[in-house]
Amino acid sequence: MSTPVETPRARVRLLDAHTINQIAAGEVVDRPASALKELVENALDAGATRIEVELDRSGIERLLVRDNGCGMDADDLTTALQRHATSKIQRIEDLSRTASLGFRGEALPSIASVSRMRVTTGTGDGIRYELVVDGGVIEPIRTVSGPQGTEVVVEDLFFNTPARLKFLKSDTTELNACVDVVQRLAVVRPDVRFTIRSGKTVVLQSAGDDDLLGALAEVWGRDAARALAELDHFEEGVRVRGFISPPHFTKGTRAFQWLFVNGRPIRSRALQVAVDLAYRVLTPEKRFPLTALIIDVDPARVDMNVSPTKSEVKFQHEVSVNDAVRHAVKQALLHHGMIPDAAGLMRVNQALDELSAPPWHATLSQAQASIDAQQPLFAPGEGPQLLTTPVPPNAYCSLLEDLRVIGQSMNTFIIAENCEGLLVIDQHVAHERILYEMLVRQRGSGMVEQQPLLVPVTVTLDRRSTGALLDQTDTLRALGFEISEFGDDAILVRAVPAALRVAPEQVLREIADEMMEGMGGCVSPARQDLWVTASCKMAVKAGDPLSFAEMEKLIIDLAQTENPYLCPHGRPITIVMGKGELLRKFKRT
Repeated sequence: MSTPVETPRARVRLLDAHTINQIAAGEVVDRPASALKELVENALDAGATRIEVELDRSGIERLLVRDNGCGMDADDLTTALQRHATSKIQRIEDLSRTASLGFRGEALPSIASVSRMRVTTGTGDGIRYELVVDGGVIEPIRTVSGPQGTEVVVEDLFFNTPARLKFLKSDTTELNACVDVVQRLAVVRPDVRFTIRSGKTVVLQSAGDDDLLGALAEVWGRDAARALAELDHFEEGVRVRGFISPPHFTKGTRAFQWLFVNGRPIRSRALQVAVDLAYRVLTPEKRFPLTALIIDVDPARVDMNVSPTKSEVKFQHEVSVNDAVRHAVKQALLHHGMIPDAAGLMRVNQALDELSAPPWHATLSQAQASIDAQQPLFAPGEGPQLLTTPVPPNAYCSLLEDLRVIGQSMNTFIIAENCEGLLVIDQHVAHERILYEMLVRQRGSGMVEQQPLLVPVTVTLDRRSTGALLDQTDTLRALGFEISEFGDDAILVRAVPAALRVAPEQVLREIADEMMEGMGGCVSPARQDLWVTASCKMAVKAGDPLSFAEMEKLIIDLAQTENPYLCPHGRPITIVMGKGELLRKFKRT
């Protein structure tokens, strides 16, 4: 029996204030965007109507927030650097009444402990007070001159916590996160003029004229704002206001679903589901409307103190809030004629079909495709036929041997049979695999075949999406797109892939959305990631009616791929039910 090893007992000791602040900083400040969020929220709580943000190297080297708020005197400035010092509350009961964005009193000391920070502030024009903190060491206050308000400069963020510094993402990703913070606050506070500069470039400048739709136009782009419908609904003490997009103007991700509670940007899966329930009868699966919903509720009925970042909330009556959101969206759809009668619904569905028309094969014109959509599964004199198109010599033989296309199920799955048994093929992921391998094959042989446009197409986006696409000009050229800058929030499309059969702006918008959201906010993805994204967005969609010729061509092309059974995302393409299995299921063996 082994003798237990005795370890020396560590003495229990109190941590010093600087260590406590650095530990707390890990909860409150994990990247430049979180420091920026805390400082801008402080400026809003101070009653600022103008807030300027300056970033050098995405806020890592230097982050400045300047406001024209009420400012602080010398005593308040000294106290503000103490942990849990706040002007927002005095006791725990105040949390149920507070309308401020901040209340924990952790932001300034946490940021100061992991940076070199300078705070300059004054309660009126003339005398201001300046306090410098270097890695948590506070220097004596000195007097300077300047206007009313506060300016906070944060330099060398995480210089004394290298473990935190090495976990930051690329400068572009960190910049996008900073811009996203200010954009959301600019939307929920359209009465405040926000300006954000990255180096010498103005990334965002809102008007501050209290126009919510105008603020959305600044951050999402004018085209998106023009498509939005306003809503304002009150139910059981909950007011839901803001803007939503119609069913034909949707995105492939939730990146443009913004939610605010009592003026605070939040994230809530339950509220997103409530929006989905109101839209689902009109929008295809995996398409999401643009939403900017501002929810006002009695502070006593919502707990904002769920996490240090205050991005999560708990409602006292969550079902009531979810119902209010769902009813608000439905009423807006009704009011703006977006839940029409049967004839109108047919027009909406037709518009959706046109948005996702088959982009991969030119055997039929758009007119012919719409005619086929009206026909039964088998046209007169037509039925399941044996493969008649010549088979390429390098094809995946077992898939094409004795192939006969039977038809299409739910306008999503191709039903066929071959020598092995019954085939069920997901048309979207099948075409995604085909396009992906086509793009991969182009690596050593130049660009994808392009189709120059007689008249260049202007695509208006928000500034972040425009920057994301322009950052990938060379990779997009390899995909067949020729784009160039056209102002701050637009690009000019001069050429598209020859195989493209939908509007180029649709594909480029979705590629940008995927780059911003699906790739973790990174706008410089690996080329292979962009190929996967492009092939998914350009592929024929679930719900698209296909002719027999198109289904046959798709299976032939699929048979020539390296893996006709899994798409680039790893989802199944082809399910084979063998002859023996079929016979056993029907008790024939």
